[in-house]
Amino acid sequence: MDGSLPPNRYPNPVTEPTAANPSLSEQEQVRHDKRARLLDEGTAPYPITVPRTHSAAQVHARWGHLTAGEETTDVVSVTGRVVFVRNTGKLCFATLQDGFTQVDSGARLQVMLSLAEIGQERLDAWKADVDLGDFVSVTGRVISSRRGELSVLATGWMLASKALRPLPTLHKELGEETRVRQRYADLVARPEARDMVRTRALVTRSIRETLHDEGYLEIETPVLQLVHGGAAARPFQTHLNAFDIDMTLRIALELFLKRAMVGGADRVYEIGRIFRNEGIDSSHSAEFTMLEAYQAWGDQATIADLTRRIIVNAADAALGSRVIDTPSGQIDLGGDWEWKPVYPTLSETVGEEITPATEASVLRGIADAHGVEHDPAWPAQKLVMELFGELVEPGLLQPTFVCDYPPIAQPLARQHRSNPDVIEAWDLIIGGVERATGFSELIDPVIQRERLVAQSLKAAAGDPEAMQLDEDFLAALEFGAPPMGGMGLGLDRLMMLLTGHGIRETILFPLLKPHS
Repeated sequence: MDGSLPPNRYPNPVTEPTAANPSLSEQEQVRHDKRARLLDEGTAPYPITVPRTHSAAQVHARWGHLTAGEETTDVVSVTGRVVFVRNTGKLCFATLQDGFTQVDSGARLQVMLSLAEIGQERLDAWKADVDLGDFVSVTGRVISSRRGELSVLATGWMLASKALRPLPTLHKELGEETRVRQRYADLVARPEARDMVRTRALVTRSIRETLHDEGYLEIETPVLQLVHGGAAARPFQTHLNAFDIDMTLRIALELFLKRAMVGGADRVYEIGRIFRNEGIDSSHSAEFTMLEAYQAWGDQATIADLTRRIIVNAADAALGSRVIDTPSGQIDLGGDWEWKPVYPTLSETVGEEITPATEASVLRGIADAHGVEHDPAWPAQKLVMELFGELVEPGLLQPTFVCDYPPIAQPLARQHRSNPDVIEAWDLIIGGVERATGFSELIDPVIQRERLVAQSLKAAAGDPEAMQLDEDFLAALEFGAPPMGGMGLGLDRLMMLLTGHGIRETILFPLLKPHS
């Protein structure tokens, strides 16, 4: 008999409070009592160090060839969390789950404790002291059980950390709310949660390697800012006591990265946390991760090429494939990435011509006819944006650069070189969702001032998403900036694309509304 993992070996946690301590469940009270007893007996329930010579993965790598019943004289000390235990008479079985930083398949290892090897006292102590969820250190010979399970036959063991709360019921599906609120339990229970952490690390590493190979310099910019800008979004407000001034958390990385470009850094990027005090749903979080990159002597086309390489390389690194299966169909990242201009594409969708000269009243009629909600006060450009977002974007399954936006879309983008009514800006839509944005950057400080003044007037009129007038940024532009292309890629949105999960699953510890 060995320690395979039948589902019924995971007891359901008892959640009812005990009479002795109303705040503790019955199992929690038992574990607290064990901790107290161990301390009374002079046994440390949380020692500083315990024996460890090999990880579980290393044991699998070195001795995984053993056949059923084969034994060695090789002695190892292994550690891990007890995720299965079967205590039966003179022979006890347990499964230890080791760290998952590099691998998951070899992160579990069986240990066997027999009366003949460790003696009655230590066998009884194991049965009395060790619970599911505890961390232990086990020393013994590497063997293969009669059923062919690679194991450590213990000659000794130590408690490494006493768990005071029971493990979740591992064979049952954890609800999403439990998963995101108790991610630590989710990581213990679900291989998929551990896979997500490693996949995100692979994607982030791939992005950095791609940019490094293309000569980009990674820099860091301030999170606390005196003036918020770089995007149309509502900021989080805070106060700096040392200077007695109000500040905001950044809503974009753009303006300080551009300052670095003014200073002569010709290719820069940052992967950083962004904070926007807006709605939270399956594709939006108030705190998320952005990549922004800027390329001197580039434009919207060159930065689009860079964005494509970043995403394709990330898919190669994380999935080993450029084809992604979705409920709406297959997405082929290795195929053509089409460019679609806003006005002609929207015209084709609604069946009538829409141009930059189309009046707002006409656009409101189109919105009504197609059931698109809108504010009667919205100007024509805003209505075009809303119509496109509701009627066109959801149907763009394959990678598509939606381009030639109305100027209202990006106040920091350059006017189109051949059509003054639109700007050189694109949004990358994949799977019906915006994943990135990019444009030929506006570097004329006079025009930039005009646009930021217009934004500041909107802010003064009560628009919480309008950018403020950043005099320091304008002063930097007046110092002179090279022509450049710039892009922003939502790392969480990229993870959603590659894994097929919502944003709360791709962020390790997402922001949640507290329990009432």
